[in-house]
Amino acid sequence: MLIDSNAHVGHWPFRHRKYNTCESLLGRMNQFGVEVSIVTNLSAIFYKNTQTANTDLYEELKSKSIYADRFIPFAVINPIYGGWKDDFDTCINKYGMRGVKLYPQYHGYDLHNPSCIELVKMARNRDLVVAFSSRVVDSRPSSWMDIGTEWTLNDLLSIIRNVPDAKYLFQNAAQSLLLDGDEMGIIKGVNLIIDTSGRSLNNLGELLGTFGVDKFAFGTHSPILDYCTGLLRIEALRPSEATEENKEQIRSGNIRRLLGV
Repeated sequence: MLIDSNAHVGHWPFRHRKYNTCESLLGRMNQFGVEVSIVTNLSAIFYKNTQTANTDLYEELKSKSIYADRFIPFAVINPIYGGWKDDFDTCINKYGMRGVKLYPQYHGYDLHNPSCIELVKMARNRDLVVAFSSRVVDSRPSSWMDIGTEWTLNDLLSIIRNVPDAKYLFQNAAQSLLLDGDEMGIIKGVNLIIDTSGRSLNNLGELLGTFGVDKFAFGTHSPILDYCTGLLRIEALRPSEATEENKEQIRSGNIRRLLGV
């Protein structure tokens, strides 16, 4: 079974993207044998009011009954925007979203912000997953209007230290995953998963030995990245690096555990 832990619909303002609707994404999922995708709305990154994009996603998912079984929606919440608590309540209680995704680099706050910490604690209290992305696109060929900040895994440590009992999903890990001994101890002690879409996962076999098999899950970062690389990194693992059971954990088992499904 394949569950994509990192997919999007919606628009990216600096580059045309195909497969950015539920219908076209579902076509890709069927083509590559993906059963379910966690999905957020890219448009929320640039909307002043992210809730508009969350509502658009909700309405799109309601448009066909098949979507309910194939997509797991996450809400994009901006904790420094007025009314964000109402947005959270609507997305979770009315829209039935299963997690939240935060974009501090784009929305202008850091992980020490009290509202950010409060939001993560609210998600923890509801047993929801909190997702962060290392980057959306590669900053090198990006638009001059886009930001240039790309996170490492180390950047998450401040929020993890504040809320160590939350569920975390780190997507598109494109920069360093290197940690010192104390930092690695923190990461191994929390409920955190890294998806396989990011450039830093090129040495997945080695990373399994460092972090443990339970820390990784299949992801595509669609429609920004291609749909194959995140899966090829799993399927290319040698028998000495991962058993078939290990691979199945990465394909779907670990993210199902994180989601509680």
